[in-house]
Amino acid sequence: MSMTFGIVITPRSGAEWARAAQSAEQQGYRTILLPDTLNTPSPFPTLAAAAAVTTTVRLRPNVLAAPLRNPATTVRETAALQLLSDGRFELGIGSGRPDASAEAERLGMPWGSAAQRREQLIATVHAVREQVDPAPPIVVAANGPRMLTVAAGFADRVLLAAGPDATEADLAEMVRIVRDNTDRDVRFTHQLVGIGDELPFWLSKRLGLTADGLRAAGSAGVLDGDPATVTEVLEYRREKYGIDELIVPGELAQAFVPALARFTNPTA
Repeated sequence: MSMTFGIVITPRSGAEWARAAQSAEQQGYRTILLPDTLNTPSPFPTLAAAAAVTTTVRLRPNVLAAPLRNPATTVRETAALQLLSDGRFELGIGSGRPDASAEAERLGMPWGSAAQRREQLIATVHAVREQVDPAPPIVVAANGPRMLTVAAGFADRVLLAAGPDATEADLAEMVRIVRDNTDRDVRFTHQLVGIGDELPFWLSKRLGLTADGLRAAGSAGVLDGDPATVTEVLEYRREKYGIDELIVPGELAQAFVPALARFTNPTA
């Protein structure tokens, strides 16, 4: 399995979104991802708009918060995306960010305990697989041991939802938990935290983090600015851990161009 890359982008207008989706496809990204928050456009209609102006790139919420919708709603919207994208939709889903209870309240949805949210996620995935044809790949975001163990039971892919300061040892432990709880060939996704000296706005300005500080802490998500080194690190993790997909925040896309080119156009 070769490395693939996804890009997280959010629209600022309809025309800009269409251009961004087409550009991501042309650059060699395999997947366009969109957050599921009340501060960003609803992922289903937005990804449907991306599907209309692209032909090969896959489309995935990153990630759908299961508690914000009942299973029937997710089934209906997933079926629509599968139809409109000609089967290019992927269901990225999780049990909800710890701070998303206020969003559930605004939508009039029960939040529930962590255990109840995990059960709702499982019920939603089962409903999608039973009622959507073709059923999309299921990508489950997981961090702690309980959610990783749950994801091991049914996910096609696990997004290692580690914090920005997570080390390579942390990633290895998360992979171990999943593999110890399944006999299936589950693959793994990790998200880029920074490259060179660049970090996304929310990490640098809102949380006050720096690339140097994260590197000093051993962050596995901060990659060297040298494309050859990036290639070596990502290939090592693909071989050793099965981490064969990297998600790139849109803010870091320009800095990531040289590294992406080594995978999408290795003769360039």
